Amino acid sequence: MEEVSISKIYKRKKNDRDIFQELMPFKVKEILLIATYYDAYTIVREGQFSDKIVGEYLQLNLYAAPRFTSVSTNDEALEALKNRTYDVVILMAGLDKESPLKLSQEIKLDHPEIPVLVLVNNNSDLAYFDRAADKIKNNIDRVFVWNGSTKIFMAMTKYVEDRMNLETDTKSGDVRVILLVEDSVKYYSRYLPLLYTSVMTQTQKVISDEGDIDEMHKILKMRARPKVILVSTYEDAVEVIDNYLENLLCVISDVRFSKDGKLDDDSGVDLIKYVQEKNMKIPCLMQSHDTDNAIRAMQVDADFINKNSDTLALDIYNFIYTKLGFGDFVFRNQSGTKVAMAKSMEEFEEKLKYVPDESLLFHSKRNGISTWLMARGEINIAKKLRRYQIEDFKSVKELRKFCLDVFESSRIKQLRGRIIKFRPNIVNSNHYIVRLGQGSLGGKGRGLAFLCNFIENIYFTKLIKDINISIPKTAIIGVDEYDNFIEKNNLYDKIYIDKNYKKVRNLFAKGELSDKLRRRLRQYLEEMTCPIAVRSSGLFEDSLMQPFAGVYATYLLPNNHPDIEERFRQLVTAVKLIYASIFTPEAQSYFSAVDYKIEEEKMAVIIQEVVGQETNGRYYPNISGVAQSYNYYPFSYMKPEDGFAVIAIGLGKYVVGGEKTHRFCPEHPKLQLASIEDQMKDSQKYFYGIDMHKDVFDLVKDGEDAITTKYQLADAEKDGNLLHCASVYDYQNDRLEPDLNLRGPRVVNFANILKYNQVPVAHALSVLLNIFKQAMGAPIEIEFAVDLSKGKNNFPTFQLLQIKPLIRQEMSIDIDMSKVDKNKLVLLASKGMGNGKVDHVRDIVYMDIDKFDRTKTEEMALEIEKLNQKMKEQDRQYVLIGPGRWGTKDKFTGIPVLWSQISNAKVIVEQGLEDFPLDASLGSHFFHNVTSMNVGYFSVRNNTEQSFVNLDILSKQKVVEQIHYFKHVRFKEPLEILMDGKKQKSVISFK
Repeated sequence: MEEVSISKIYKRKKNDRDIFQELMPFKVKEILLIATYYDAYTIVREGQFSDKIVGEYLQLNLYAAPRFTSVSTNDEALEALKNRTYDVVILMAGLDKESPLKLSQEIKLDHPEIPVLVLVNNNSDLAYFDRAADKIKNNIDRVFVWNGSTKIFMAMTKYVEDRMNLETDTKSGDVRVILLVEDSVKYYSRYLPLLYTSVMTQTQKVISDEGDIDEMHKILKMRARPKVILVSTYEDAVEVIDNYLENLLCVISDVRFSKDGKLDDDSGVDLIKYVQEKNMKIPCLMQSHDTDNAIRAMQVDADFINKNSDTLALDIYNFIYTKLGFGDFVFRNQSGTKVAMAKSMEEFEEKLKYVPDESLLFHSKRNGISTWLMARGEINIAKKLRRYQIEDFKSVKELRKFCLDVFESSRIKQLRGRIIKFRPNIVNSNHYIVRLGQGSLGGKGRGLAFLCNFIENIYFTKLIKDINISIPKTAIIGVDEYDNFIEKNNLYDKIYIDKNYKKVRNLFAKGELSDKLRRRLRQYLEEMTCPIAVRSSGLFEDSLMQPFAGVYATYLLPNNHPDIEERFRQLVTAVKLIYASIFTPEAQSYFSAVDYKIEEEKMAVIIQEVVGQETNGRYYPNISGVAQSYNYYPFSYMKPEDGFAVIAIGLGKYVVGGEKTHRFCPEHPKLQLASIEDQMKDSQKYFYGIDMHKDVFDLVKDGEDAITTKYQLADAEKDGNLLHCASVYDYQNDRLEPDLNLRGPRVVNFANILKYNQVPVAHALSVLLNIFKQAMGAPIEIEFAVDLSKGKNNFPTFQLLQIKPLIRQEMSIDIDMSKVDKNKLVLLASKGMGNGKVDHVRDIVYMDIDKFDRTKTEEMALEIEKLNQKMKEQDRQYVLIGPGRWGTKDKFTGIPVLWSQISNAKVIVEQGLEDFPLDASLGSHFFHNVTSMNVGYFSVRNNTEQSFVNLDILSKQKVVEQIHYFKHVRFKEPLEILMDGKKQKSVISFK
């Protein structure tokens, strides 16, 4: 498959938070204030200017106040502009009013992009600048009057920011616009601080009412506040209205200002009429010092405020609160009578379900709903609702359903791919991960969070057709709860001193989880009624450098007892036993092998829906599997980079246990090396499922297998689950036919899926391996399960259960066989895994082939464990050679060792014997540890010139110890072990 570039397909879906991040790209951070010594002293020093400015910002939760640099002469100002970049220049006009005019002209010549504002000391000075209007219009952006309050500086700053960000913010965030039309410097210098204070205070109140929102989100959401745009002429106002009509929140207009180049007593009334003609139901406010204009305001359906009112600030605040959507949402009927009220988004959505039809129509016609939503920063929902008119719906019922659907889809979209705080009503979704407890998610948890986020940001339906890609419904208890559990039950001394795992396990089982976690787990079970898997997620588990794969426990629960208290008890016990699994002998061997202290490990817990369906009292997925993006055992025209997968019917326990599975390359799913005879011999004969007839069991006593049962393949056929997964051996024609109506042996080869592509599993794996190895920057392994029953869009579902990196040492070794002394070759493997050179190992442990008995493999595992323990005590690594699959769970196909039983082996060799399978258990947890810990893994099928074990050389070495099956020999000098991972060739020679 052609590799898809991740940068082209990863399109992170923008939620409101992402939009907030993009708003206000221009921020005023540096201001140059040019004032005489007297003015500077009056404002900057005596008034503790900087402290007050910062205070104004903090009161409005703006967090980042601009920095002021003060200079007193024109020369100093020009020099300052050369040495540093400023966002705004403010000129103080004192007794000398000519100087600011000259300086503004010089600044604009060299820095035309910097806004230049003038601040005059008092109203009487304004007359001078009115007379000089023609001189300053190209050099001074706006004149303000100092009114004794530092709020004017905040207003000047926001005025510049809003003007500069107007176009980008309305396009990217659909931000609302408040249009202020005022030509009096005196009044707009008073109005702007009041408007900004009111808007920001209301925005802050709305955000605070939301409750469950983090501080950074609050800061970002403040950026979505309405823009306040100040203009002073009719023509400029019309331009803003025409360009930003869709975003116009309200118009606040004076009555008398310039129109067609001259003052017009009717320009304000004409402007409001112009707005009303647009039929957008935009609130308008007329303000005038002449109270007679209140009648004129009423005639054009506008509110009125007296400019000279003693309660001007309160009047503006009330207008914003009631008319611009900042207050509670009051549902009214056609006559304006209140029928319901909502204080929050949740209340609003709930009331929307049952308010009378006429109320819904009343608000929909006036765009009242989208206005209210925009005030709350609900940009995505507001934009969706604004696109539609009443006429677009056949009935009010259809309109109501549309509104509710927009709310629901928007909420899910905002949560998608995120880790969200637990609420009982949200656990039944696989679009996000629910956090049941604080702290790190652990290794597996991080992998799942990564998968969840990634899936929600790639449009897989375009890349992989006819199959749904998702993760199961997942909740995670962070590691803080593990610490709480240890502390609450006083377990620190007991668990680290007493190394007896059974005692430790019983201590954990008797312990109590925190009350908060217990409450949440019970609420979780009230919503989640399908079988669940309780899985470990240690800090080191599945991490890049220390894998710890498959060391800890996983408990499957049928979650089917009629009494929720019993289900709750089972879940709580499973969580506690996951915590205890840190102290198993296998885990302790791991910590020793990787030189970590067990005290450093902490445990998160994953609670996850089990993929599958229940049939005849058995619950299991149609397919479970493991896939890796790098294949150390390619054949034919496969390349190592094509990856491989192993799949089986039933629970994934079968696959990760290294039992008989079907192996294939996702890039070449039809390619099959094994003969029909080998396929029949190595075909899956049984599978694992959850026994749904069990609803009472003892996890402490029975462990991980408490409710999993081994079923025969015939059971899967009865359940109808062999349909796409098996073929039948046709004796007459000596071939496999994917037709279960035929009589004959069943061979699990997934022919309908892989050969005839009835379900695009192979293509899905190929795409996923390609994408995720790019995303992780390393070869990867994924665990997955497939539910063939029809789900979303009537397609089967491919569920990703886990992802982990596979570390390969990239030391390039090129083995030149012409330089190798063949007489000193102990081993030559044409199928070798690993990279690099090992030159410190002198010991080899190998099987006495004459004593091999395939029915005694468990005894062999115990024997090698004893030898391994001695090696550990002596801090020696060794080469291990033995027949069949190492680490298999099937004792008839190899030696069923756990990793802890051979943890000091630096090289593992699978040796082929006649009539004994030789196929590395790739895909097992065992094998993941081999690759991640950079252990050499060689396969010698039978002795040929290209691949052999020289037993004659081994028999001549010093015997350190011989038990019944295994012999331990030691060479005088360290062996030279060379591994060429690209060519899969490996050699071991002595000196």
